[in-house]
Amino acid sequence: MKAARRLLEAHTGLVLFFLYAPILVLVVYSFNEAKLNVVWKGFTLEWYARVWTDTGLVRSLQNSLMVAAITTVFSVALGTGGAWLLFRYRYPGERLLQTLVFLPMIVPEVILGVSLLILFVVVRLELGFTTVVISHVTFCFPFVLAAVEARLAGMDPALEEAALDLGATPFVAFHKVIVPYLMPAIASGALMAFTLSLDDVIVTYFTASAASRTLPLEMFGRVKKGVDPSLNAISTVFIGATILAVLTTQLLNRRGALTAPATQGGEKP
Repeated sequence: MKAARRLLEAHTGLVLFFLYAPILVLVVYSFNEAKLNVVWKGFTLEWYARVWTDTGLVRSLQNSLMVAAITTVFSVALGTGGAWLLFRYRYPGERLLQTLVFLPMIVPEVILGVSLLILFVVVRLELGFTTVVISHVTFCFPFVLAAVEARLAGMDPALEEAALDLGATPFVAFHKVIVPYLMPAIASGALMAFTLSLDDVIVTYFTASAASRTLPLEMFGRVKKGVDPSLNAISTVFIGATILAVLTTQLLNRRGALTAPATQGGEKP
């Protein structure tokens, strides 16, 4: 058993090394003075400085941040509202609706991108920021809905009933009682939606125009021409932002898990 356990640990370590070694190399060479990432010539921050003077990268970064922010707002609204409706009410076809909602999470992105492109062509909607946002909301809001649904599964129904008994309207009870309870899940889902929107390539490739070109598309186009050290630098910034978002999400999930038991079994929140 000990030998099998050590073998399993070694295998896990090799898999993790295989996954993260390229990322580590990218981060290290973002500080390399050489233009070609073949030989280490010395430490420099030049490539990080050049990122902010590169008009194309800066413009695409602004596009990505704007699209991700708008996508997050709509995803949170749709995901939170949808999760509450699915939790609060029962009606025919509920399981079918849930399946359709979560379908964009499992459908290959190529199929999703092509399908959305065909839809926009059929309805004669010109490709641009609007089509990119619609596309991103399509595959982002199910993640918010899933996070909020998981939080609602542990909610004590007495919370809403107590608010209604004290004279609150259904809207006030939802706004003053339910939303604060769901806030850890909402924030976690929002961070997930923002991250997914920010780094999407495939769906955006089919639904964006030249003016709405996002940073991942800009980087994808430049990599095909050759390795640019500036891309290493901005990729490192992305990695740092992603790690921060993941840690924040985990913290919020942990906070939600720690606070949930206090509202179970009819206890006061």
